[in-house]
Amino acid sequence: MATGQTQQPGMTWLMFALMTVFSWGVYGVLLHAGQMGMGDPVNGRYKAFLFVGIAYFLTAVLAPLAVLLMAKNVSWKMPPQAMYLSLIAGIAGAAGAFCVLLAFGAKGTPAVVMSIVFAGAPIVNAIVTMMVHPPEGGLSAIKPPFVLGILLAALGGFLVTKYKPESPKKPAPPQTTVMKGK
Repeated sequence: MATGQTQQPGMTWLMFALMTVFSWGVYGVLLHAGQMGMGDPVNGRYKAFLFVGIAYFLTAVLAPLAVLLMAKNVSWKMPPQAMYLSLIAGIAGAAGAFCVLLAFGAKGTPAVVMSIVFAGAPIVNAIVTMMVHPPEGGLSAIKPPFVLGILLAALGGFLVTKYKPESPKKPAPPQTTVMKGK
């Protein structure tokens, strides 16, 4: 099974990117539902995260292992630096998922928490990418539309968070009256 980027012509990358948008877009809502469904206000988030870990194991360990085992002439050589960076990336992703649960546990709602996460993450990504791979010509080569994009991402996260539609209020429990006997 070919998995190299050179085997994927055209806009295939966009399909995968949009699949990621969908997957991560439903992530917070499903994670919150799982946490609340545990019925344990103190430890529900940890129980939910346990199942996130099981899901990570299934999709991030077993699936690529199966792909590599089915591939022909696969090299099992893995440079230590690449292994280290990949491990750190996994830890960063898992830490982010855990922090999402902590935010939910601190009464953040999926609409607000995930809006902040998904508006802020591209900003962090852009800054870290420029630190790791500085633009040719240095920071002075950064074009104003790029800076505008960063500002718009921050503004978008703020606006979605501030003006999110409110959930319907739960109806008040019916009032019961106690009749006193004569």
